[in-house]
Amino acid sequence: MGVVLPVLFSLCAAFSNALATVLQRRAALTVPRTDSFRPGLILDLLRRPLWLAGILAVIVAGVGQAAALATGPLSLVQPLFVLELPLALLIASLMTRERLPSALWFAVAAVVGGLGVALAAASPSGNRTHVPLDRWVPALAVCAGAVVALTVAGLRRGPGRTRAGCLGAATAICYALTAALMKTSMHLLDEGGVTAFLTAWQTYAFCAAGIAALLLLEHAMQGGPLVASQPALTLGDATVSLTLGVLLFEEQVRAGWWLVPELLGVGLIVLGVFALARGGVST
Repeated sequence: MGVVLPVLFSLCAAFSNALATVLQRRAALTVPRTDSFRPGLILDLLRRPLWLAGILAVIVAGVGQAAALATGPLSLVQPLFVLELPLALLIASLMTRERLPSALWFAVAAVVGGLGVALAAASPSGNRTHVPLDRWVPALAVCAGAVVALTVAGLRRGPGRTRAGCLGAATAICYALTAALMKTSMHLLDEGGVTAFLTAWQTYAFCAAGIAALLLLEHAMQGGPLVASQPALTLGDATVSLTLGVLLFEEQVRAGWWLVPELLGVGLIVLGVFALARGGVST
């Protein structure tokens, strides 16, 4: 049962996030496109029932993600969110009543199979509950710097692949950082109760990172095609989360000859993700 619960919670969260992506993408395309960073975009979206339904799905996903992070390692939980893209594709196809071409089914199989192979070979382990401040400070500084740099680079370009890719990558870093901070907060809630949870700086930090991710995501969706933003978001979240899991929480993945199937799995995931994004997830 060691990994069963976090995997189940992660799959529930991935499905809810995929549904949210489909609904929010549809809503984002109904508001005027912006050429700059516009916080007022959220106010426009608040008038869209589809976007509000997407936010409800985000909340359900957040609960599932919190439960998964409380019971399993970050390096196991977050990579499972790679499944959001094929799930979003399937949900979108059901909503639009469009049949998926066989090539996209092969891409779905590549993502699912590659993820299974990579995680089985890596076998992430370790579930450190306390991270000292001297570990958090450099991690927060590097992540914040990267987010700012990517956001500025993206907004300096007009709508297109570069903007979408940069904003998608910035969103991915915010998602990974939110998960890492949430993991610590959930352990504080479990060990110290509501008081410890509400008085911990990590709780407010993960809320701030989550809000930043939400705002960046909406601009990434408007900024250009999914073929640019979705791979950066999907693969970036998994990569940064794995890195934070190892560096902050001292989680371990298998090395040696296990690197061969791990790299094979990652290769299948990358090919599948790009094929799915290029195929046009009709959200």
